[in-house]
Amino acid sequence: MNDDRVAATALVRAEYHLFQITDPQGPVADDLDATHNGLVSAVGGVIEVATGIHTGNVRVTVEPHSQRPDPVPGWEEIAEMPCHSPSGEVLVTPMTDDPADLSTLASQGPGRYRLRVHALGRDTAVDETTDDVVESYLIQSWPAAHQDAFLVKATDAYGAQVRARPADDTLVIDHEDSLDTQTGRERDILRRAGHGDYS
Repeated sequence: MNDDRVAATALVRAEYHLFQITDPQGPVADDLDATHNGLVSAVGGVIEVATGIHTGNVRVTVEPHSQRPDPVPGWEEIAEMPCHSPSGEVLVTPMTDDPADLSTLASQGPGRYRLRVHALGRDTAVDETTDDVVESYLIQSWPAAHQDAFLVKATDAYGAQVRARPADDTLVIDHEDSLDTQTGRERDILRRAGHGDYS
């Protein structure tokens, strides 16, 4: 019997070049260097998906599976990432808002999963704030033992740009020395506000 759930699609707000994948009860991933693949990274226990646009809505489809599916053809960037769900709820969320109206990526409840993130359209409006939906993402998930993150396919210019950045130049803000940049200060404020810390 196939217990894969039906794919669901929703618009998700991207801010500061990202949206997130989180578990409400704890970290979903160990921190990784964001320069590894230019599409997904783990910062502060959450998984961040890098968008070409600075701010705006992106189209996200989640596709939970009970076993490893094949990558879907026609996407420009594809990366895989390990994920752990303490609660059995792995959710796509904007950086500063409630989770998107999408099903959980943890199809079998609490445990370890593999995520495969597909991206399309990240070169369309790089660094822009846009009302048009120009980027699409497909996130497949399935139960799997831990395996390091890796890049499956790399063809967009934005991913190459992110991968080429020196580590101290990435958009991921997780180190105190990054707070001396305007983007770092803004992201730090947003992160703390998202956790109820308004100091």
